[in-house]
Amino acid sequence: QVHLVESGGGLVQTGGSLELSCLASGKTPSFSAMGWYRQAPGKEREWFADVSSAGAKIFLDSAEGRFTISRDSARNTVYLQMNNLKPEDTAVYYCYAEVFLTQYWGQGTQVTVSS
Repeated sequence: QVHLVESGGGLVQTGGSLELSCLASGKTPSFSAMGWYRQAPGKEREWFADVSSAGAKIFLDSAEGRFTISRDSARNTVYLQMNNLKPEDTAVYYCYAEVFLTQYWGQGTQVTVSS
């Protein structure tokens, strides 16, 4: 059994920063990729960050230059540094870990950016 737990969410003002962490525990295999999705109120979940052997990538244009994804494979942890946060970044942020086309998910952490 693999468990993913996110932490680091919260309430922050516009322009502030947060760092999210996601720790994978249990019978963890060697994950081929780890990353993040988010789901804003009334919107579909969107995939926006991934780190794998192909590198660390942010897929969201609006997050370019503001978000950074990194990974500590030895600790089975993926991080998301978010700077210059905007109200439109308000969402539940979910991490995932992938191996052999199987994805494991965390429960999500709420990020709220006040204007």
